[in-house]
Amino acid sequence: MHIERVPIKIFENDLDASITVAKRIAEVIRTKTADGAAPVLGLATGNTPVKVYRELIRMHKEEALDFSKVITFNLDEYWPITPSAVQSYHTWMHENFFKHINIDYNNIFIPSGEWPEEEIESRCGEYEEMISKHGGIDIQILGIGRSGHIGFNEPGSERNSRTRCVYLDKKTRMDASSDFFGEEYVPLMAITMGVGTIMEAREICLMAFGEKKASIIRSAAEEEISPTIAASSLQDHPSAAFYLDTSASGALTRSATPWVYGSCDWDEKLQHHAVIWLALKLGTAILKLTDEDYTENGLLDLLRNSGGAYNLNIKVFKHLMDTITGWPAGKTDRKNILIFSPHPDDDVISMGGTMIRTVEQGHNTHVAYMTSGYLSVFDHLVRRHADFVREFNEIFGISTDQTEQIEQHIDRFLNRKTPGQIDSPEVVEIKRLIRKTEAIDAAKFCGLEDENIHFLAMPFYNTGKVEKLPIGEDDINTVLTLLEKVNPDMIFAAGDMSDPHGTHRLCLDATLRAIGKYKNKSGRDPDIWLYRGAWQEWAPDEIDMAVPLSPDELKRKRFAIFRHESQKDHAMFPGPSDTREFWQRAEYRNKSTAETYDKLGLPEYHAIEAFVRAGDPGTRL
Repeated sequence: MHIERVPIKIFENDLDASITVAKRIAEVIRTKTADGAAPVLGLATGNTPVKVYRELIRMHKEEALDFSKVITFNLDEYWPITPSAVQSYHTWMHENFFKHINIDYNNIFIPSGEWPEEEIESRCGEYEEMISKHGGIDIQILGIGRSGHIGFNEPGSERNSRTRCVYLDKKTRMDASSDFFGEEYVPLMAITMGVGTIMEAREICLMAFGEKKASIIRSAAEEEISPTIAASSLQDHPSAAFYLDTSASGALTRSATPWVYGSCDWDEKLQHHAVIWLALKLGTAILKLTDEDYTENGLLDLLRNSGGAYNLNIKVFKHLMDTITGWPAGKTDRKNILIFSPHPDDDVISMGGTMIRTVEQGHNTHVAYMTSGYLSVFDHLVRRHADFVREFNEIFGISTDQTEQIEQHIDRFLNRKTPGQIDSPEVVEIKRLIRKTEAIDAAKFCGLEDENIHFLAMPFYNTGKVEKLPIGEDDINTVLTLLEKVNPDMIFAAGDMSDPHGTHRLCLDATLRAIGKYKNKSGRDPDIWLYRGAWQEWAPDEIDMAVPLSPDELKRKRFAIFRHESQKDHAMFPGPSDTREFWQRAEYRNKSTAETYDKLGLPEYHAIEAFVRAGDPGTRL
């Protein structure tokens, strides 16, 4: 039996977890300052801690949280890299935290990506000495990588390791590829605090959010300490805790198989989860499960609470059968359907078959592309499209000074562009047009009319960088305006939290908050359905609607995905450790869902697209 070897705090979402961590940091700052001492913070970078910093900034501005005496030490920095580079952790910390608070810049310490190679060892030693000089770190915040690294302490890092230069693991470089616009541009090395350095902090808060962190969290928290998983060392720390959202906690024993610990509150959701878990574990159809199967696998308590295997099996089987429908919008009234697609291809990748079917079944189907997706376009495609325009203009005798100036700018900019450099407005516009025309082509292939294809250009996305702004009122009002225009009866939105750069999470936040303000003209709230993107699928016990696809329908979905030529063969942001193309992932996922239903004893289908019904409008997931 796996037991949690470190304190774990689970929150409904990442915002609640981040606010809790920020409050703890604020408490440390106020207590130390009141005692006349300087608070010393150990800081991390990336998507995981960004909401902690936003909450601390809010507390500084609205609650007079004082950072004037605070001293900070950052975990790590790429090497080599200049502090002014957009991917530098110096830049990240300044933009996301330091410039918004009253910290003394002399009290900020970050390893330098410009340290000469021959001086790195001595400079790292000086970094350690500086931490000691200031009395050690009072509270250290951490994220966790898919390989279990904390800081850049990759698998194999020793428990007593100190600040040093390290080679980055393949997984780590893949995860960082989106920031550098390609894995080939990610530095091979980094400077990081050691595991031993981190363990000397008086308090440690490790945060993890999203399904993609669930597996490594389970290993770090429930398995024995191992140098292959640096985060597992935190089990020995007297004041370390994990702060997780529900998605990141999904593989923990308490979430995956809570009955292992003893009696449970056997609500309907947990009953369905346990029965499906047992059937898949035994490779047995649900209706074939026996009392002995339940008893021998630790589920006797479930049997007692549900009246035996026969009744329980039928109940769960019937629920799963009821999820299956070939008419996702119903057979009677013609409905207004609005599909929100965070990127220009999420609609066809995730629910292309259902999208085609709603059109063919006579429903008024709309799609809204929430961001331009221009960050995912390779530079060579800009050259190709610019060359096309140049040739087109020459053939038809079209020439203007402005056109020639733009062509010259594109040639000059791309020839001089450095890895990770932010694109110029002209190049951004071409990349945006590439994604837009591909999205229009794919949507039309699915049967949508021009007037039902919408491009929202959400403000939060238009930073020029992978790092996005927080959702603001302008983003919410952009979605709300479209809701009032379309007046949807059904809404489909991306509900997964595993995309590698957080756009899906931000788009869902904006969508739900806009729906919370929206008043349907009929007076009835729209039905809200959540699909998942290219990285994850709903578990069978989570699914509320399963739409079967025939071989021909799956092929049509594939051709719709092919319309996004800029994402074909090799995508800019493929996601963690999966080199397959998006159409391959989509087909595998849809076929796997159908195979799971078949294993559970339900009708056999070629493929299935799955959806979960959202909660009340405005609910934060």
